[in-house]
Amino acid sequence: MPHRRGFLKAMAGASGVVAAGCSLLDAAGQSKQGAAGNRRKVTLGGRRVQTVDIHAHCVVPEALTLMRMPSGSSARWDNPQLTIGPDRLRVMDEQGIDVEALSINPFWYEAERDVARQLVQLQNEKLAALCATYPDRFVAFASVALQHPDLAAQQLEDGKKLGLRGAAIGGHVNGEEISAPRFDPFWAKAEELGAPIFIHPQGIPELQKRLQGNGYLSNVIANPLETTIALSHLIFDGTLDRFPGLKICAAHGGGYLPSYSARSDHGCATSPADCNPASPKKHPSEYLRQLYFDSLVFTPEALRHLVAECGASQIVMGTDWPFPWTTTAVDHILNAPGLSVDEKRAMLGGTASKLLGIGTLPKQG
Repeated sequence: MPHRRGFLKAMAGASGVVAAGCSLLDAAGQSKQGAAGNRRKVTLGGRRVQTVDIHAHCVVPEALTLMRMPSGSSARWDNPQLTIGPDRLRVMDEQGIDVEALSINPFWYEAERDVARQLVQLQNEKLAALCATYPDRFVAFASVALQHPDLAAQQLEDGKKLGLRGAAIGGHVNGEEISAPRFDPFWAKAEELGAPIFIHPQGIPELQKRLQGNGYLSNVIANPLETTIALSHLIFDGTLDRFPGLKICAAHGGGYLPSYSARSDHGCATSPADCNPASPKKHPSEYLRQLYFDSLVFTPEALRHLVAECGASQIVMGTDWPFPWTTTAVDHILNAPGLSVDEKRAMLGGTASKLLGIGTLPKQG
């Protein structure tokens, strides 16, 4: 895979490339800043704030075909709002979101090595081309084939060379916990590169029967529960002790873990026979202060509690776009009671900008 400068030069001269990816791009003639004059500019304390949404989705249709998953075969993928183009920029402008960090939920973890290599390279090249076209509006997390940990480590490094900011992974790999020792080469590379890893749940297939019926429980319960399980294993299985420099961000406010971490603190004291005394090295709740969490927790009280448990410095804004959980992520933070101007500024974009290596606002911002 080429280095970023040479790759972007080649992509810029290739016909049709920028019109293809993430349904990339339907916005060939669109201003790179979106609809002129309609962009909401967020201010705090009389100063402009650069807002960053760390949780935004897209797809690359060509990659779906490699897995024999045509984009029209499932409503999960055949969503026009996953397209990056004028409509996406218009929504960002209306909501006051300056930059989105794009990620693709893994659907390729069952792919054999050669297909996984091709698929990930295609996705990462398309994402890099998109971000190069809209450098002030989008950054992206690389895709990695985590089922092949050594390959995933190399893909993370190659993605960084393309300008991608880290990697997006699922909360499990075909039912295997991401804390399993065989994934250590990937975690070691992430720590070495200082690359942020965004963990997005994929549900809990083994609970499918119990989650059927009314209420969308397959997402409402299963997704935050899967994140809770994944983070708990990273803590209790010693991954965060072996790689203390990891920068991990969990979707959906970290699931249920921040709300019930005190029970984790008491578990091993209650039942020592079910615990390894060598791990973890700290109280489980203490690890919350070295993880990051998106702000998608819906109510002012839920956000206040998340800050109380994890610290304002660990919270970054997330929308889960285009899934319509919220259209008011910016105001959710702006109107949160009990937070200082500096804390709100950090949560709206300051922390994510540092985490993702995003520069300051453009002059026209």
